Amino acid sequence: MEKTRILFLCTGNSCRSQMAEAWARTLKGDEIEPFSAGIVKHGLNPMAVKVMAEAGVDMSGQFSKTIDQLPRKDFDYVITLCGHANETCPVFPGAVKHVHHGFDDPPALAKGASSEEEALKHFRRVRDEIWEYVLTLPQTL
Repeated sequence: MEKTRILFLCTGNSCRSQMAEAWARTLKGDEIEPFSAGIVKHGLNPMAVKVMAEAGVDMSGQFSKTIDQLPRKDFDYVITLCGHANETCPVFPGAVKHVHHGFDDPPALAKGASSEEEALKHFRRVRDEIWEYVLTLPQTL
């Protein structure tokens, strides 16, 4: 059985798309071949790595990349995870289906936090929301 190739796309490939890729690899690795990228690259967010590790998922080996740096471009689905990526999503060759499922931006939410623990609460919430979404894939696409 061929795996469904999914690209998770967000603005900076630092947090949401990285978490989605890691969750898909961990939860659905037998069904999904996941990739992530950003419109630009902002670097892997250490708080995203931390909250994923708390959930038992090691994404410390992942890195921030743009679409041009991906090893392949023949995806079955491109899932945009933020409004900016949805609005600026490039056209992909072939019969790629574009799906939008937006999530809040944890770094933006955490900017006003008074402590690291308060900031991490935002990352944990979005991590868990992405987990719930990935559990439904690829069946809901």
